Amino acid sequence: MIIEISDVGGVGRRSRVHAALADPARLRIVDHLVLGDASPGELAAELGLTSNLMTHHLHVLERAGLVARHRSEADGRRSYLRLVPEALAGLQSTTVAAVSRVVFVCTANSARSQLAAALWSRASAVPATSGGTHPAPRIAPGAASTAGRHGLRLATTRPQQIQCVIEPDDFVVTVCDHAHEELGRRGAPFEPTARLHWSVADPVRVGTESAFDAALVDLQDRITRLASRLAAS
Repeated sequence: MIIEISDVGGVGRRSRVHAALADPARLRIVDHLVLGDASPGELAAELGLTSNLMTHHLHVLERAGLVARHRSEADGRRSYLRLVPEALAGLQSTTVAAVSRVVFVCTANSARSQLAAALWSRASAVPATSGGTHPAPRIAPGAASTAGRHGLRLATTRPQQIQCVIEPDDFVVTVCDHAHEELGRRGAPFEPTARLHWSVADPVRVGTESAFDAALVDLQDRITRLASRLAAS
């Protein structure tokens, strides 16, 4: 006996996903975006693709619901691509890398990087800290409030200058567009051996409780995925 299972719309969606991933270049793009965000130009340079070919591949991935994009909060002419995590459920690589420490970086080290380090400490045994390219005088009250509501303990009592924190073997994660773009310029104060970028919206700019909570949810999702891929060296 044949049992028919209704899957209205599901087969078509899965077909588009599999078709999109069947091309080696698009699979490489997705692999690159699994753990972090990147601009089309950064991806093209990393993967050795022309701009026209990159535009074509990204169009296919976006139509399949695998990739989404939004404007940079720093340079509004630039856009960042991020993977839609639920679109790849059960398909991601399980490769694990050994690192000595994870360092989260944003501009002021007053909200996103502080929350990220606190979330990481709850999710992984790999040590973590945070720093800023231009530290603020104090941690944002909204970040401290959000941490308290979610039972998180911030690792530092005040923002830190990233040059005073960073070590050569650190695995660096920038969590704001300004910091990522600043560290990507020629003559940047340091160039980590391993770096990811997470284009997380700035809750301080909005200032509401919901904005800080939204940033926390975004960071939590990304940290859950990354923590399963990193182990202490």
